[in-house]
Amino acid sequence: MDFLTNSNVLFYIFAYLVGSIPFGLILAKTFANVNVKESGSGSIGATNVLRVVKQTNPKLAKKLGIATVLLDALKGTFVLIVAKSLNMPQETLWAIAVLSVLGHCYSIYLSLEGGKGVATGLGVFIVLIPIPTLIGAIVWGFCAKVLKVSSLSSLFGLTAVILSAIVLNNGLEEGSNAPMYIIAFIIYYKHIPNIVRLIKGEEKKVI
Repeated sequence: MDFLTNSNVLFYIFAYLVGSIPFGLILAKTFANVNVKESGSGSIGATNVLRVVKQTNPKLAKKLGIATVLLDALKGTFVLIVAKSLNMPQETLWAIAVLSVLGHCYSIYLSLEGGKGVATGLGVFIVLIPIPTLIGAIVWGFCAKVLKVSSLSSLFGLTAVILSAIVLNNGLEEGSNAPMYIIAFIIYYKHIPNIVRLIKGEEKKVI
């Protein structure tokens, strides 16, 4: 029973359960009466919410897309802020970050299916490596404006975060880089179908 009363373990479970909440699915079902798991790409992320809801209600689609991004980001940020307020060690914070992203990508509420992890990754990175994350957000915004391809813009933004963190060593300590790489790997891995479509020239633009 000591295992279940350990503060680290409780935070790890909490992070995964909160990260697993499929806000995109919930919002689309509640306000647009559509199931994003059965439409578009089948993803629960903001891009698919925007694309699917836009077919019937363009104005609502933008609002739900923005809400999905914010909530998916905040579910990672929230647990980390609580943990930081309780002075949890840095390695625990990074483990919480990894589990939040894992929860989103492999949700316990969706039979271990989920989204691509970009927004949740942003939410945890902004707490742990803020300056590189801001740089990545700028890169993402620029690429999204110019390329209008959500997946490619997200991958460029994520790469900018990782490279900036390495160069600036912002928020990173010796031996703590691995969790950052794990989060990046999860997000890259979830984007493999998008990368294949990009190579084939079949990836759709967000207009």
